[in-house]
Amino acid sequence: MGDVRMVVASANPDKAAEILAILREVPGLELVPRPTNVPDVEEDGATLFDNARLKARALVEATGLPAVADDTGLEVEALGGAPGVYSARYAGDHATYADNVAKLLDELRKVGAIEPQRRSARFRCVALVAYPDGDDIWVAGEVAGHITAAPAGDAGFGYDPVFAPDGLGGRTFAEMSPSEKHEMSHRGRAFRALAEHLATKGESR
Repeated sequence: MGDVRMVVASANPDKAAEILAILREVPGLELVPRPTNVPDVEEDGATLFDNARLKARALVEATGLPAVADDTGLEVEALGGAPGVYSARYAGDHATYADNVAKLLDELRKVGAIEPQRRSARFRCVALVAYPDGDDIWVAGEVAGHITAAPAGDAGFGYDPVFAPDGLGGRTFAEMSPSEKHEMSHRGRAFRALAEHLATKGESR
């Protein structure tokens, strides 16, 4: 891969840090922070792919550089796949992480999903690179688990305190170190696949 400058489209500093931690290992790739003068992108797409592309394309237009973006959704079976594409604003447009978690737990109580087996969920992440010539590349990653009865752990962000991935004895993402979470998370899986693609495709693609 030749030397490539690529702007990170995410306006969420927590997401940006996770993306940087994974993609910084790609040879010849220089990641550029999102310019502070670029306004937030309205994420009104119908799918995770749509929103990731909206964000990446907005930064390509603003900077003239390739841009990398992602969109992530938590899909809870007992809630018919909600919050899904609305995960970041589940409790409203200006909701905090705690607001979204509180609403999620309340909605599960309303439908009587109390036992862990009725609280199955999965995180899905679409990671996308948009190029100035109009091309895109994208990959997806997901991880299955369940929603815990109450938040646990101080690490991570978003729904991490209430999402326990399968196979780890009920520990939430927020109870893991960043490296442990990256190893198995939806975003980690998506961006490792994207990093491999970028590293092997040659000449930036």
